[in-house]
Amino acid sequence: MKQKMMEAMQRFSKAMFIPVLILPIAGILIALGNVFTNPRLLEIIPFLDNPVTTGFGSILSGSLVSILSNLGLIFAVGITVGLAKKEKSVAGFTALLGYLVFVNAMNKFMELSGLLLEADSLQGTGQTLVLGVQILDMGVFLGIMLGLVTAFIHNKFIDTEFNGAFQIYGGSRFVFIVLIPVTVLMAVLLTYIWPVFQNGINNLGTLIQHSGNFGLFLYGMLERLLIPTGLHHLVYTPFLYTSLGGVAEVGGQVLEGARNIYYAEIADPAVARLSESVIWDARGIAKMFGLIGACLAMYHTAKPENKVKVKAILIPAAFTSFIAGVTEPIEFSFMFVAPILFVVHAALSGLSMVALNLLDVRAIGPNGMIDFLLFNVPLGFEKTSWPMYIFVGILFFVIYYVVFRFLITKFNFKTVGREDAGKEAKLYSKQDYKEKKRKGKAKDDTNTANTDMASLIVEALGGAENIDTITNCYTRLRLTLRQPNLVDEETLKTKTGASGVIVKDKNVQVVYGLQVTTVRKSVDDYLGREQTE
Repeated sequence: MKQKMMEAMQRFSKAMFIPVLILPIAGILIALGNVFTNPRLLEIIPFLDNPVTTGFGSILSGSLVSILSNLGLIFAVGITVGLAKKEKSVAGFTALLGYLVFVNAMNKFMELSGLLLEADSLQGTGQTLVLGVQILDMGVFLGIMLGLVTAFIHNKFIDTEFNGAFQIYGGSRFVFIVLIPVTVLMAVLLTYIWPVFQNGINNLGTLIQHSGNFGLFLYGMLERLLIPTGLHHLVYTPFLYTSLGGVAEVGGQVLEGARNIYYAEIADPAVARLSESVIWDARGIAKMFGLIGACLAMYHTAKPENKVKVKAILIPAAFTSFIAGVTEPIEFSFMFVAPILFVVHAALSGLSMVALNLLDVRAIGPNGMIDFLLFNVPLGFEKTSWPMYIFVGILFFVIYYVVFRFLITKFNFKTVGREDAGKEAKLYSKQDYKEKKRKGKAKDDTNTANTDMASLIVEALGGAENIDTITNCYTRLRLTLRQPNLVDEETLKTKTGASGVIVKDKNVQVVYGLQVTTVRKSVDDYLGREQTE
């Protein structure tokens, strides 16, 4: 039972990446639109103050803000595509149809039952407009539920075929036929059930908010502690896109979730200061500053004869963390050799968010420095207090350095560069794979190197026949294997550039960092498989 539950969570975790990783792009473009419409910037850079650039900025921000009011649809399609085992594009289209059926079915049932409210504003009534149709305000949870249901029905009935005159109703058509009564029944039941759940969610949000800084500390710590399982985004996603992360009215529209709120506030020049809910997406202190201090501590505590190698290894990893917010190559370098360092890292990450909250910093900082500058600098100090974010970051750089250096030397942890004699000083990250690619000077040589690398990866995973499914997220190759005990972790780490390997039942994750898409493609090509997602 426990194994099946973990496998289900892993599959759901992978599916969530589809909408979760796309939505920040909308945020970045909203911030870019703000650059062309920000009054302070127009005063500093007068040539931007013209109808063409300001009009472009207004259109860019205004069009993308509309995504925030349709997150249910985005998650319904994204999760269905992620969980579908075959014909993913058809599954996504079916999810869209199911979403439309659900919304209109609930509206009609509420109308017949006399439950629809007539009010100038639906704020606070528990009802809202979805695609112009008035239903219960279920937010992103509607998309998640419909995505799970649609994916289940799709996987169960997509291979159903009929003979004779009914042949046309097989396959994807039969999936939709089954989905229609299921969604209609869901709409009827949720009309009565959802208010109870919504009340529970609101109470949970209130509890967390009343927990104050302690709740914030647990949130930041848990988000890091779940990195080894790949489930860490299940901690922060509800706070970013549901009422757990706050509710606010921006520009006459009621929004739920920290990220939804501040995206809208970025585009609204009438907002003088970002809402306090932005703190739930201020997770970047450890990424931009803390782990850089940890890297410096590992360098200074490395053996003298290894310091040149360690510097060459840590600088690219630290740069990637600082610029893009990809931390796993660093975290996996000490996660298993010194677990206490990882626990300390998670605790400091939580404390950094508490420090930002105590200082009333409203800066947006979920990832690396590029995002941080693009989001905050154009908004100005008054709206975000972004210089204070950097001040806190520098403070935690020092704290990380002092604490890591003390613990490494006190307990003689075998961090990078402190390995026993005979072992290579090495951070198992993307450097091996990049070095392998650099050896090829011509296109054919590069293809050969990629094929050789893919062959090595497949062999280390127990062979082609041992691989059931293969997908990837932002930094990890995610697989289900028939016999996970055949995984050769040492080969994956030392010869293919993996930062870490996590084996949980039949689910295996191999961390490759930002080049994971290239690795995935080479493995798919080697296996002769079509990349399905």
